Amino acid sequence: MDDKPRPDREVALAALAAVAVFVGTWTALHYGFYTHRQIIDTPVYQRYGNEIAHGHVPYRDFQLEYPPGALPMFALPGLVSHGGQEQDVKPGFRRTFETLMWMCGALALIAMALTLRVIGGALWAPLLFAALAPLALGTVMLSRFDLWPAALAVGGIAALVYGRFRLGHLLLGLGAAAKFYPGVLLPLAVAYTWKTRGRREALACLALAIGVFALVFLPFVALAPGGVWHSVSVQLGRPLQVESLGAAFLLVAHNLFGFGLAGETSHGSQNVAGGAAHVLGLVSTLVQAGVLVWIWWSFARGQATGRTLVRSSAAAVCAFVAFGKVLSPQFLIWLIPVVPLVRSRRGLWASALLLAALLLTQFWFPFRYFRLALDFETGLSWVLLARDLALVSLAVLLAWPSHTRRQPPVAATA
Repeated sequence: MDDKPRPDREVALAALAAVAVFVGTWTALHYGFYTHRQIIDTPVYQRYGNEIAHGHVPYRDFQLEYPPGALPMFALPGLVSHGGQEQDVKPGFRRTFETLMWMCGALALIAMALTLRVIGGALWAPLLFAALAPLALGTVMLSRFDLWPAALAVGGIAALVYGRFRLGHLLLGLGAAAKFYPGVLLPLAVAYTWKTRGRREALACLALAIGVFALVFLPFVALAPGGVWHSVSVQLGRPLQVESLGAAFLLVAHNLFGFGLAGETSHGSQNVAGGAAHVLGLVSTLVQAGVLVWIWWSFARGQATGRTLVRSSAAAVCAFVAFGKVLSPQFLIWLIPVVPLVRSRRGLWASALLLAALLLTQFWFPFRYFRLALDFETGLSWVLLARDLALVSLAVLLAWPSHTRRQPPVAATA
C-alpha cells in the first residue's frame, strides 16, 4: 500500500528546488567541454518551423519524420524567428526552442513531485537526481524535443496515481501522438483503471486516449494521407541503428573475430547493413514486443497501487528503449523522469544503472560518435555494449515481479 501523502508545503518546496537545480544544470550545458563537437537536430526543426511559418502544411507540402503531436515544438520557435538556412540555426529559434524544452523539463519535475507525494518514500533524492541527470547525458538534451513527450508521459503517470484517470489517459494519448513511445504505458493505465474503478471507466478512459490520438492525427491524414503514412512507415522501416543492442554485438564480433560488417547512413541515422543486421533487427523487435507483453501481463495480474504502476511504467519505457532496433542517445531522456520514481532498494539500483547508462552514452556522444558509428572503433564498441547491457539489466531489474503477498486492489489516493 502507498504511504501517507506528504504535506503539500514539503512537496512544493522540493519541486521548486529541483526546478531551480535543473535550470542551473541546463545553463551549465552551454559552457566548457559541453560545447565541443555538438551533433544537433535543431537545424532540421528550424526547417520545419520555417515551412510552417510560411503557411505550408506539414506532410502535404513538405515531408516530416515525426508525428503531428511534435509540431508545436517546431512551429512556435519558427513563428518567433523564421528564416535562415537549415545549416544555420538562428539564435531566436534556438532560444525559443530551448526555452520550450527546459519548461517541459520543469513540468516533468513537478509531475514527479506530485507522483512522489502519493506513493511515498524519498522525495528530495529522486527529484535532484532527475534535475542533475542532464549533466551525465550531455547536450543531446538541448537540441532534441524529447522532453515534450517525456513531460506528457510522466504527467500522465502523476494523474493516474492521483486518481485523475481520464486526465492521465488524455496526457498519454497526447504523448503518443508526439512520439509514439508513451503508448507503451496505455495498457498499464487501462489495467490500473480497470482494477481500481471498474471496466466501464477503463474502457471510457481508453476511448479518450484513442480519441485524443486520433484528433491530433486525423486532420493531417485528411489533408495528406500519403505524407502521414510516409512519416509512420519511415519510423517502422528503420534498419538496425548502430547504437542498438543488436548492433553492439555485431560491432564487438567484428572487432574480435573479424566478422564482416558494413555501415549505411539512412533514416537520419547511422546503421548496420547486411543480412545479420536484418535478422538481429527482427529479433530485437520480437524480443521488445515479448518483454512489453510480459510487463503488461504481470502488472494486470498484480496489485493496483501507485508504486506498482510507477515501477511497471518505468520497466515498460526501459524495455522499449533497451530492446529496440533503434537506440538513439535522446531515448535516454525518456527514462530520466520515470526511473528515479521507483521506490526501495530496487529504486536505488535502478537509478545507479541509469546513471551508468547516461555517463557511458556521453563517453562517445557527441565527442567520439563518428569514430564509433563510421569506424567501428574497438574500444568504443565495448563501451557501447556495456551501455546497452546496463539498459538491459535496468529493464530486467524493473520488470522482475516483487515477491509480495497479494492484497485486494487499493483505490488511488486523491
